[in-house]
Amino acid sequence: MKRYHIGSRILKTALGAAISIGIAQYFQLEFFSSAAILTILCVQSTKRKSVHAVYTRVMATLIGIIMSVSFFELFGYHSWVLGLMILFFLPILVMIKVTPGFVSSVVIILHIFSTANFTWSLVSNELSLMLIGFGTALAVNMYMPDIRHKLDEYRLKIEVQYSSIFKEIAKYLRNGDTSWDGKELVEANNVINKAKALAYQDVENHLTRHENLYYQYFDIRERQLEIIERVLPKITTLPVIVEQSELVADFMEELSENVHSGNTAKKYRSKLEDVKTDFAILPLPSTHEKFLAMASLYQFIEEMDRYLAIKQDFKGITPSYRRLAKKSKVEKQDGPPKSSPN
Repeated sequence: MKRYHIGSRILKTALGAAISIGIAQYFQLEFFSSAAILTILCVQSTKRKSVHAVYTRVMATLIGIIMSVSFFELFGYHSWVLGLMILFFLPILVMIKVTPGFVSSVVIILHIFSTANFTWSLVSNELSLMLIGFGTALAVNMYMPDIRHKLDEYRLKIEVQYSSIFKEIAKYLRNGDTSWDGKELVEANNVINKAKALAYQDVENHLTRHENLYYQYFDIRERQLEIIERVLPKITTLPVIVEQSELVADFMEELSENVHSGNTAKKYRSKLEDVKTDFAILPLPSTHEKFLAMASLYQFIEEMDRYLAIKQDFKGITPSYRRLAKKSKVEKQDGPPKSSPN
């Protein structure tokens, strides 16, 4: 059985419904319970979604009030008139792209229909319900729990997985060890997908800020993972272990110890150039198999250069390491990283 969990959105919905009904009752509004319905419909998972929900519902409701008064006063308060009005009402909402506001607008329309008597006090009552319902939803939804600690946990997990992948590559280049099952690749892909979804939610919770370093970071990691998956066959299919393999293994081992959220990609791209220079001074391959192995290693180096280049312009993330040490399940020493290349 799935464990029941009360999240912040559920709490805000319950609180908002109670507050909106209380306010509507205090001002002795008719249909005061409808204020809770309007609030519930506008409490969304992010601030931007909540603001957009209020916009669509306000627009749809205002149009609904105008149309319902026009139709009901012209043709009478009959069920067929209600159906006819909705027949014209929905296409208008579609045209101005506010269809999510249909349900909340119908709540107000039915109030007008049920009273069967248009008065300005009724319009004032309905506008007051809108103000209380939608306003309360916006107010309670301005609080969003801090998810940076969770984003940092995902970040650390990905870095640990990348480090493990690079160590396995170095191990294979040194002794041809093929015991690795590649599970880190699958795990890294899963974590990246979850992390990007959560980071996008963080973007949606900032009304004026469109840039999010965490989202950029996870997007970079995703593109880097594509390169890693593409270059692995070049390493795992080496016909023989050649002398140049040790050079690449040394580089990959150093890289594995410096996987962080900062950025010194330029430094390690320079190290790759040194590896290429060392390649040039080593003896030429004496057999066809050695030639193929050397060619694969050189292609691998070129791909790793692309791996580093992806992150070269990223300005890096500076999280709170003390907080991470307490909350993260991934073991990592406190204190900022000494270097952060990739």
